[in-house]
Amino acid sequence: MKKNKKINTLWAIPNILTYIRILIIPAIFCVLYSKKEIYSNYVACFLFGFASLTDYFDGYLSRKMKLTSEIGRFLDPIADKLLVATVLIVLVQTKFVGIMETILASVIICREIFVSGLREYLGNFHTKMPVSKLAKWKTTAQLFAISFLIFGNPHTNKFYNDFWDYFTFNVYVAGICFLFIASILTIWTGKQYMTIAFKYMQEKN
Repeated sequence: MKKNKKINTLWAIPNILTYIRILIIPAIFCVLYSKKEIYSNYVACFLFGFASLTDYFDGYLSRKMKLTSEIGRFLDPIADKLLVATVLIVLVQTKFVGIMETILASVIICREIFVSGLREYLGNFHTKMPVSKLAKWKTTAQLFAISFLIFGNPHTNKFYNDFWDYFTFNVYVAGICFLFIASILTIWTGKQYMTIAFKYMQEKN
């Protein structure tokens, strides 16, 4: 089995997709805050969806082209966390109507910071903490949750003015459900990573 080729260039296609994902983050931020624009939610949802696709394709192309780079290994997980954390914070500020959603978003953000700290600690001992399949499902649930929350409308009149109001409100409710699922997976995978790290710490002692 051939090993991935080490490359030094900053401009490999997978890396370019990672750069694009990072650059889209401030664009989503600005669009969500442009409340005067009628279609700002839909534009932001499109941008977030596009950013999510770059996450899939940079990994796919890295495997397909058998390319790895240190800059890619460094930036890819950071780009994912920046995207999720930034958009969740903006959503809490602009769209959430209850404390429950804020708590769920906080759980996700705190877990990402905590796991990043564990990875940095283990990295000092040249020990890797591989991404589990359940963690990938967690990420998928997060992306669906955020997409639906951006697209949906939590402020629709309870009597529903038309079908679109009814549809966008239910999309928002679906987003809350996915956020709840993502939070459960977030806690569970965080516990798995913590167990691995603490076991290593005990062995070191």
